[in-house]
Amino acid sequence: MLAVDLSGDAVKAKNGAMVAYDGEVSFKKMTGGGEGLRGMVTRRLTGEQMTVMEVKGRGTCYFADRASEINLVRLQGEKLFVEASNLLCTEAALHTGTTFTGLRGASQGNGLFTTTVEGHGQAALTSDGPAVVLRVTKQYPLQVDPGAYIAHTGQLKQHFQSGVNFRTFIGEGSGEAFQIRFEGEGLVYVQPSERNTVGGEV
Repeated sequence: MLAVDLSGDAVKAKNGAMVAYDGEVSFKKMTGGGEGLRGMVTRRLTGEQMTVMEVKGRGTCYFADRASEINLVRLQGEKLFVEASNLLCTEAALHTGTTFTGLRGASQGNGLFTTTVEGHGQAALTSDGPAVVLRVTKQYPLQVDPGAYIAHTGQLKQHFQSGVNFRTFIGEGSGEAFQIRFEGEGLVYVQPSERNTVGGEV
């Protein structure tokens, strides 16, 4: 559970994530993931679903999502790429949007787009179990199961690759038919559990 102290300021949170609050706090649904009509149109076209509410006032508000672990990420002007389903809450000063991410999105059946968070402030991400942060360098690229991926930051390129080969079809493969390959410099957040993905069912 995430406790947020409000002193007249506001945060943006996943719609329905509030579990309790004290003080004088108001809740307002935001159109298009907090980006107005343009954001609503973009998200409808891309299929990246994110319903957001503005929480404002004075008091303490508690957020949670199905007893998931909560991980705080502090941004210092960089851009965070995150699955919409894993974004719980952000400071109001952070800008959210949608961006094209290539074939990675297809592995989850969520289209080819993902949510971005950018600016200065903190974002709260959820994970099924404690998230692990893995560093990617030019010398050490990283392969990640699409169902375990949560988010990433830094100068990273993504490639959607298939691990399907003859051994897979005769039942001797690893069972990991698809992976996301990250190359460059940055951090990747993964969870110790896998969502159901299209790739995982192939």
